Amino acid sequence: MTSSSAAHSPDNPAPVIQPPRARTGRAPRSTRTNFEMYGWLFMRLSGIVLVVLVLGHLVIQLVLDGGVSRIGFAFVAGRWASPFWQFWDLLMLWLAMLHGANGMRTIINDYSERDNTRFWLKMVLYTATVFTVLLGTLVIFTFDPNIR
Repeated sequence: MTSSSAAHSPDNPAPVIQPPRARTGRAPRSTRTNFEMYGWLFMRLSGIVLVVLVLGHLVIQLVLDGGVSRIGFAFVAGRWASPFWQFWDLLMLWLAMLHGANGMRTIINDYSERDNTRFWLKMVLYTATVFTVLLGTLVIFTFDPNIR
């Protein structure tokens, strides 16, 4: 008689459940780092802050300040003369780029089948993100309205 037929005998109608394996001293890989949890948390918090920043930007720039027809070089020069607007735009740039890069990192991890492909796609993503953030930061802080 096999163990499976003994498990379903008329005297014992319930199947026999094996006890769980004993734990080893080694922690599972998923509990060693909290990077994915922090990435998930960053996406939620940065998304909330980005909604406030972008909607505030749209309402102030387009509704309260006269609309799209006013936006030009002089308009941007006047805005970026104020540290408040420099900080606002810088925060919006940094959060949007990091939020988008983290989302793309997740997509690359989910859909890249080979480790080599995953590595190179993430290197291109990180390079583009760092380049865009550094260039945008440089433009915001070194913008000269008196270019001739």
